[in-house]
Amino acid sequence: MSAILKSLGFEKHSPYVRDYFDNVNMRKSIYMSSIIIVLEVWMIIRMTRTIFREHLQSNFWHYFEKYYVNYIVLLTTGCIMLFCAIQFLRGKLKCRNVIVITKCVFMVICIVFGIKVSLNDYEKGEQILTFITMELFSLCLLTWRPYAAFLISGVSFLYLYFQMDQMVAVNTMVNIKKMVIANTTDTGVTEATKINFFFMWISTIMVCIANYNGIRIQALKAGNLQEINTYLSKLSVEDDLTGIHNMFYFRNEAEKLLNYVTTDKENIVFLFFDIENFKSYNEKYGFHAGNDLLIKIAHMIDDSFKGSLVSRFSDDHFVVLTSYEGSKNTIGQISGEIKKLQKEVHLELKCGAYKPVGDEADVSLACDRARFACNSIKKHYDRTFRMYDKTLEDRFQLKHYIVNNIDTAIENGYIQVYYQPIVLTENSEICGLEALARWQDPNYGLLSPGLFIEILEEYRQIHKLDQCIIESVCRDYRDSVDNNKPFVPVSLNFSRLDFELCDIVGFLCETVEKYKVPKEFIDIEVTESALTDQQEFLPSAIKRLREFGYKVWLDDFGSGYSSLNVLKDYQFDVLKIDMKFLSGFSSNEKTRPILENIVSLSKQLKMLSLTEGVETKEQFDFLASIGCNRAQGYLFSKPVPIEILREKIKKKELKVSDQYSN
Repeated sequence: MSAILKSLGFEKHSPYVRDYFDNVNMRKSIYMSSIIIVLEVWMIIRMTRTIFREHLQSNFWHYFEKYYVNYIVLLTTGCIMLFCAIQFLRGKLKCRNVIVITKCVFMVICIVFGIKVSLNDYEKGEQILTFITMELFSLCLLTWRPYAAFLISGVSFLYLYFQMDQMVAVNTMVNIKKMVIANTTDTGVTEATKINFFFMWISTIMVCIANYNGIRIQALKAGNLQEINTYLSKLSVEDDLTGIHNMFYFRNEAEKLLNYVTTDKENIVFLFFDIENFKSYNEKYGFHAGNDLLIKIAHMIDDSFKGSLVSRFSDDHFVVLTSYEGSKNTIGQISGEIKKLQKEVHLELKCGAYKPVGDEADVSLACDRARFACNSIKKHYDRTFRMYDKTLEDRFQLKHYIVNNIDTAIENGYIQVYYQPIVLTENSEICGLEALARWQDPNYGLLSPGLFIEILEEYRQIHKLDQCIIESVCRDYRDSVDNNKPFVPVSLNFSRLDFELCDIVGFLCETVEKYKVPKEFIDIEVTESALTDQQEFLPSAIKRLREFGYKVWLDDFGSGYSSLNVLKDYQFDVLKIDMKFLSGFSSNEKTRPILENIVSLSKQLKMLSLTEGVETKEQFDFLASIGCNRAQGYLFSKPVPIEILREKIKKKELKVSDQYSN
């Protein structure tokens, strides 16, 4: 009995089987809707030609109501079905309800079309082939649960049957002769038609049942195969590339080891290894050479820690659970061996270590802390090893606090905008402000950007902060204008990840429109490093910004290695010279000619020049003498909240350029 019910569709499908049916139906819908579109276009053309050939234009609206409307409705439905099917198979349409509704509407329109056309044909003594075709298309080509197909076909067949039964039976020569002799108009279908009707209906149901069960069996087989593959993949314990254990194995075995009574927890340590400059090695020698290097290093680490748990964590990262005793010496030996493998690219082994405390058994947390310790010595070429300690613990806790509380901080107004003035070198008047983020936290106090920006970038949440700053700046502009207070253009710093994680340009435009901020009051700063790291989509984003009327600045010019290439490939309005150029202003004789040439270059490229980090009157006077347009630094003001900035302006400690003063 259960098997019969299943074959009739009275069973709950698993998500996989349901998706399988959806995919099959959408593929069939493409063929079906394409055929219908072609046929209906042909029918419309054919009908139009007939009207013009037989000069029936005076009856056009009669034919429109009787034929064209049906053709157009079916054609439109076919186009919608085709579009939805293609979007679904491409993964762009993920709402299943839309697919189900579209399929049902498509089926209803097809059957109604078949009924209307076949009634017209039957009235003229022709066959009801259109109805049969649409039934086969709708219920047999598309796959329905048999009980649903039974109901749908039953209703449609009965409706057509009763409509035909009330019509004049002109579809047989016998009836025609009887009507002529008796001068009568008999109504009702013939016995042969009744029998044919019944057999057609039964045949349709049988095809539906066979079609459904065939696909159901295929779906179940495919689902079982997928489950087997998933199960086998979970059993796999080797990393595909290196052949050493993977993290699935490591976590399971490490958890068991930490829970063994016999484990000497006082003498175990988690080690996290990172091969510094591996990315540069890959770029120089190619991925094949990089993979070969990874395999060598993986087996080097595995061989050095015999009897310990060794796994590839990800990329060029490895984790080890081993005895603390002697681990430092082993790390030193591995570091020496890795240096022998390097060519022109300098390779460094970095290792972070974490010793579990007490009954700690969270393997993921232990690996994360060891990794944190490892990251803390990156770019420190004099250090290979770092143990996770109280100092790192505090930083680690702060890191997780920042990641977990950024949304709360934004919601509660803990994220504040501090403004640092930008002045004209010709008269020291304020011509702009740079918006900088500060986090006034109830637990940690005032957090500087250096504490949270890199963390938010690492965890790919920086766009939330930058969107908050955009909103705050626009709100400050609106408040200043509404209350007749001075306001000058503000430059916003965009992270390279903003363009990847969200539509930051679209958000900016929406917010500017919301607060009615003139676009000349918003400038965008993009760092030089961002342009060298993300070249695939940043050019179009910068182009969009300039097309929308925003000025784009090149920030931190001179801090990287590709400055001149960046100037060649992109168009900027302002060249912002990195503060490092002024760090040796008094002692380094090369500083002045370099700055002078940079300013001269900016003029030749038709850009304004701005130097940041100005701290002394001597520096400022020199910048003015070489024609640098703008300056920014502690000589004028450190970043402050807008209220303090307004107070300084009120006390005439700072003066706003006449262009922007009220």
